[in-house]
Amino acid sequence: MLLVTSRDTRRWVIPKGWPIKGKKPHASAVREALEEAGVSGKPTKTPIGTYNYIKRMGDGSAQPCIVEVYPLLVKHQRDRWREKDQRELRWFTATDAAAAVAEPDLAALILAFSGSPQAPQE
Repeated sequence: MLLVTSRDTRRWVIPKGWPIKGKKPHASAVREALEEAGVSGKPTKTPIGTYNYIKRMGDGSAQPCIVEVYPLLVKHQRDRWREKDQRELRWFTATDAAAAVAEPDLAALILAFSGSPQAPQE
């Protein structure tokens, strides 16, 4: 499982972002993975689940967010990408990834997915 650090709090998270106008949700997820982690590949077209978290905005306010999780079978990892100098990237086992993330619902999704037949196939 690939995790990246958030830019502000340096917590371990999955690549994610706001919906992109004109793109399907799974396509937005692919774009975020490329921007935040420098990876590309084959996504699932349906989410494996959702989790909630509170995003701290630049003005200090808190925005409740619901994240749809779209797994990506990574086919390529770039040497350079848009946010490389802003984040740390690390590959984890599913168990270690679940322990590294702060959100309990995301940890549960990671563990449930690790043996799931919904995992993207080559």
